[in-house]
Amino acid sequence: MADIRLHEGELNIMELLWSNKSLAAKDIAKIIKEYIGWEKNTTYTVIKRLIEKGAVKREEPGFICKATVSKRAIQISETKNLLDKLYGGSLSKFFVDYVSNQTLNAAELAEMQRILGQYR
Repeated sequence: MADIRLHEGELNIMELLWSNKSLAAKDIAKIIKEYIGWEKNTTYTVIKRLIEKGAVKREEPGFICKATVSKRAIQISETKNLLDKLYGGSLSKFFVDYVSNQTLNAAELAEMQRILGQYR
């Protein structure tokens, strides 16, 4: 899969599509207007960008939008990009930094140990 990068506004639309499988662009615009306050033209512009990026496909009649990339694929891609950008690609540096700045209870620590043990 090509590395598709999405910004927050694009992710809002993708969340709707991941939850609903497919939606007419006009319905996406109504929902986004209600929850985010975007005007119809803004929403249509973002949908057009998502189509150009290959994250959404448009079907006729009715300008029906469907996600062409899974939420999991985007999560993996965005996580990798974040690790590369902030931690030089090092998962262990991220993990140490994150855990050292958290207050974890015994159950959370045990769960982390269990998960890490699966990958030994």
